[in-house]
Amino acid sequence: MAVALPQLYRTTVGKKAVMAVTGGILVLFLLGHMAGNLKIFLGASDFNHYADWLRTVGEPAIPRRGLLTVAEVVLGVSVILHMWSAVSLARTARRARPIRYAAKRKSHAHGYAVHTMRWGGVIIALYVVWHLLDLTFGAVNPKGGNATPYAKVVADFAPSHWYVTVFYVLAVVLVGLHLRHGIRSAAQTLGLTAGRGARGFELLAAAVSILLVAGFLAVPIAVSFGWVK
Repeated sequence: MAVALPQLYRTTVGKKAVMAVTGGILVLFLLGHMAGNLKIFLGASDFNHYADWLRTVGEPAIPRRGLLTVAEVVLGVSVILHMWSAVSLARTARRARPIRYAAKRKSHAHGYAVHTMRWGGVIIALYVVWHLLDLTFGAVNPKGGNATPYAKVVADFAPSHWYVTVFYVLAVVLVGLHLRHGIRSAAQTLGLTAGRGARGFELLAAAVSILLVAGFLAVPIAVSFGWVK
């Protein structure tokens, strides 16, 4: 098995399978993260308590931030494998077709999806770095690193920081587009789209994408319009 897994990963099918599995892990994380973000509508006390719970869950049997650190490592590895597989597959595709076709054979929809996945992935990666520096470490947050999680979020999306909100909205919309195409591709890679399954996963991809985009955008919009303050 130790030898088989690296050999499998060298194949196109193996890399697509890795992208599908790691993508699934990231989707589950996003759903959980979105649910946690929405706790801000319950008030500062509930939101701050939730943020603290993430760091103390399992105590005293597990050290502080123990489970959170494990989750962060799993997510970090998943992101790296996901992006590395995507880059490797893109390189393989270019090597397989070094000369462009004289006539464009790709549909506009397919070409749009490819560009969305490529550039959307770059923007999402940049956003994740900024998000960590902002809300996790507080390095770029207006309130600094010692403020409560609730105060950091409210300061981030205040009307005076509209450019942060715009960047956030752009990143979230791109995440939605990325997910919609990614879920369909993952289902196809795992052989789940045979027969009527294709339509079902098409609807699932759209539903998950819309749910996540709406859920993540609810917070910055509410803060920007003063509904959460």
